[in-house]
Amino acid sequence: MGLLMDAEDTSVTRQTAEALARVGMAAAVRLIALAVVEADGSRADWLQTGVHDALVGPFGAPDVAAACGKLAQDQEEAVRRGAAEISAWLDGTSC
Repeated sequence: MGLLMDAEDTSVTRQTAEALARVGMAAAVRLIALAVVEADGSRADWLQTGVHDALVGPFGAPDVAAACGKLAQDQEEAVRRGAAEISAWLDGTSC
């Protein structure tokens, strides 16, 4: 979470979000979801950019949508909200 919410360097935020999205596992996407809920508008934009970069990269990040589906059922409401936000970034792919 510290890297996702780095107060001094937004490139760290973007690169960390991208790396976690590339992993695509629910645990990795869960961290992004929690960061999305805590982020201000500018930080959320950098998180979204990182996720987008992972999706359009050479290997893509096909498991992000599946991870969002799992996180939509998470016990923690903040995770569900963040997963819904990430889902909205996936061009219509729903959680």
